[in-house]
Amino acid sequence: MSKDKSAKIQTPQPVRGTQDMLGDFADRFQHVVDAFDRVRRLYGFKRVEVPVIEPTAVFARSLGETTDVVSKEMYSFEDRGGESITLRPEFTAGIARAYVTGGWQQFAPLKVATHGPLFRYERPQKGRYRQFHQLDAEVLGSDSPLADAELLVFADQLLKELGIAEGVTLTLNTLGDAESRDAWRAALVEHFEAHRGALSEDSIARLDKNPLRILDSKDPQDRPVADSAPDIDAFLTSEAQDFFGAVTAGLDAAGVAWERNARLVRGLDYYRHTAFEFVTDRLGAQGTVLGGGRYDGLIENLGGPPTPAVGWAAGIERLAMLVEESGSFRTHVPDVAVVAENIDCELTASSLAAAFRRSGFWAELVATGSPRKRFDRARKLDPALIVSLDVRDGVHTRNIKLLDERYNRLPTAHAVFDSFFSSP
Repeated sequence: MSKDKSAKIQTPQPVRGTQDMLGDFADRFQHVVDAFDRVRRLYGFKRVEVPVIEPTAVFARSLGETTDVVSKEMYSFEDRGGESITLRPEFTAGIARAYVTGGWQQFAPLKVATHGPLFRYERPQKGRYRQFHQLDAEVLGSDSPLADAELLVFADQLLKELGIAEGVTLTLNTLGDAESRDAWRAALVEHFEAHRGALSEDSIARLDKNPLRILDSKDPQDRPVADSAPDIDAFLTSEAQDFFGAVTAGLDAAGVAWERNARLVRGLDYYRHTAFEFVTDRLGAQGTVLGGGRYDGLIENLGGPPTPAVGWAAGIERLAMLVEESGSFRTHVPDVAVVAENIDCELTASSLAAAFRRSGFWAELVATGSPRKRFDRARKLDPALIVSLDVRDGVHTRNIKLLDERYNRLPTAHAVFDSFFSSP
């Protein structure tokens, strides 16, 4: 039976919640990553890589079996060996696992940073995808409040270097030490139980296992009860007060502005002391730009020794959106465009472009298509300089057109050009 050649081949569509990046947004995305790598070196954070796939238990133990991420959002599957595997939904758990299994304890206190793709099955919305990308910075093995402050100063400098700090506010809270948190939790349970009938179904479900999360509920039904709940300040031990005071003193000394948000919480029991978010109203309802906190009990939850740790993460796509909105990054354009006006000078043009590139200049070669349109194509690239090569009646000519002053600020480019045409 012959195939119907007229039948149209159906092109597979991208998976919902994923994206293809090209051009300006891809450049801004890379600009965010480059700035992160530059700043993390200034603070002495080592680059690390951890697997995209982990045993599901890594995230079930770290994020909690009852959280939405574990119960609803993780991409988990059984591999051919029958082991439950999960695409990583966040970085911290994998880094904590590596700290234990890779023997990283010998380097404590250890400052590490990474970036890459993460996966969560959630409703796609502005700046949020099912495959998304994050920056991540962690300090493992330090119980000093100065580690928290350093991480926050690092984050503040990153936002400033990206040109997006205006309109972004650092909000800060303390969750206290274990004694403080246990006392506060008991008081919250008592408060919420007394108002159970006024809570939403989701908050009633959280009451037994994750009562702190009711404090940051977005359901309007919950707000009156949550807003009238006791703050942690009445339950803080003197040690917890001193820790929070040291963190805020470190921020003040570094000139980093912050605001207290007594309703900022982390629901899982291994979180301690500092919780923080950099927030803005420039990204709609989902206003968190960067967030994190201290998680002194996580590594112990994964079978490791008791280990203090603190970290933060930030979505690269969301940072790139803020970069676009701020106009703080201009897409790069070539330094030089080399144009071959006809076929006889294409090899010379190619050689000249290579000479510029070897000297560190972005050079675009325009040597295809209609010769009459090549110069116009070169102009549309918006280079600082156009070098046009031609051969007429066996005579080589070159025309140099300076489009803006960028080229005058690149004196070695002149030397490349002069050396190329003075060579025998």
